[in-house]
Amino acid sequence: MLFRSFNSKLADSSNPLVSIIVLNYNAGELLLDCVESIFKSSYNNIEVIVVDNASVDQSHKKCKEKFGDIKLIENKQNLGYCEGNNVGIRAAKGEFITILNPDTIVTPNCITELVLAYQKHGEGLYQPKIISLYEENVLQSTGNMLHLFGFGFARDKGIVDSNKRNRIERVGYASGTCLFTSQRVLKKIGLFDPFLFLYHDDLDLGWRAAQIDIKSYYVPASIVYHAESYNFRWSSKKFYWLERNRRYCLLTHYSKNTYKRIFPYLLQAEILVWIFYLTKGFVGPKIRAELDIIKNKKHIQQKYDELESKKIIPDMELIKSFPDEIFVPKNVSGGFGSYIFNSLLKKLSRKAKNRIIK
Repeated sequence: MLFRSFNSKLADSSNPLVSIIVLNYNAGELLLDCVESIFKSSYNNIEVIVVDNASVDQSHKKCKEKFGDIKLIENKQNLGYCEGNNVGIRAAKGEFITILNPDTIVTPNCITELVLAYQKHGEGLYQPKIISLYEENVLQSTGNMLHLFGFGFARDKGIVDSNKRNRIERVGYASGTCLFTSQRVLKKIGLFDPFLFLYHDDLDLGWRAAQIDIKSYYVPASIVYHAESYNFRWSSKKFYWLERNRRYCLLTHYSKNTYKRIFPYLLQAEILVWIFYLTKGFVGPKIRAELDIIKNKKHIQQKYDELESKKIIPDMELIKSFPDEIFVPKNVSGGFGSYIFNSLLKKLSRKAKNRIIK
């Protein structure tokens, strides 16, 4: 079984057990700082599970030595973000699950606010306000958004926090940097898709959730600090996974009818993507991504059939809420380049939506 039955003593509705899963891969001292912040939480009914993806820096062992109360699971090989977290979820005893990156610091009220938000708004995927650990008051995410053409982006990334978004609100999907939900919800949605390995894993989970009418929320009173800078780190490996998984999600989440109707505009968007990759010197990763999609067409068809059989909310209803533009920090493509890219993408998105939503 993927999910444990809950002990009634652990399922106290006023103070339910929260299993916090920290997936580690050579995180060094950041892991210890993360776990220390968890134990300083004002929420005291927690279970901390550190899943190690075959680290060589011994950070997981140092963490266990310092924090004996954690549950340490040592994978024999790097299973990636998706399956690594799945290992932790399967071992969790809590009614609630928090997926937490090892390079984060949670504030004392972080978990409490997420529990309260879930209890108020019901079944869903929840994320806190995510702020840079190293850049003072610089936002990393106030909720992630999904674009019609499969792009996922963190709203307000790189912007100085002005507390403009100060209420709980629906978003496209919850960030995997810190994602809070329940075992009940995951049983309905399913776990992270191991095929993705890493990147777009949270997008995929949130999209699958939306298709069965489970919403995602941003909770501004809950705050997490994340060590990653908002500056986009260029890497051919990263772009390969991002592009491969974007294409995978498009092919598995849209019905064949929807995909057919948006294809003329999607094709034009793909030309823009190829130009972007060409200017950044990453044509190789883009080609490898496309070849991998072709290679795995049988698996993609099986995943498509699975998601179509579960789908409750039609594509056109979800598409209505998709933004037409994506947020691209100026340092990624330059202010003017970002403006041109978004202007063209916006036009294509609106044309595609007009064709679908009539």
